[in-house]
Amino acid sequence: MYWVVLVLSGVLEAVWATALAASRGFRRPWPVVVFAVSMTLSVAGLAWAMREIPVGTAYAVWVGVGAVLTVLVAVARGEEKLGVAKALVLAALIGCVAGLKVVS
Repeated sequence: MYWVVLVLSGVLEAVWATALAASRGFRRPWPVVVFAVSMTLSVAGLAWAMREIPVGTAYAVWVGVGAVLTVLVAVARGEEKLGVAKALVLAALIGCVAGLKVVS
């Protein structure tokens, strides 16, 4: 259950990062609300998962999941381009996150 919460917290990291960008420097109220709620839930989930998962592993997974999903959201929205090199690096990052689960 700790790993599920950790991964979901990583998903919420992508939500708050995307909302932060959409807030245009905290000038748009709804993205700011989404940012605040998702960030609070994301960090709370990370903290809960750290009760069972070591801090280094939990943080690396949380950041990795959030980073990959944030890039993929930006690509889907047309804000970033996804070339072969970037796709390979993201795939490697996903592999590293999965590897942390395997060796834990």
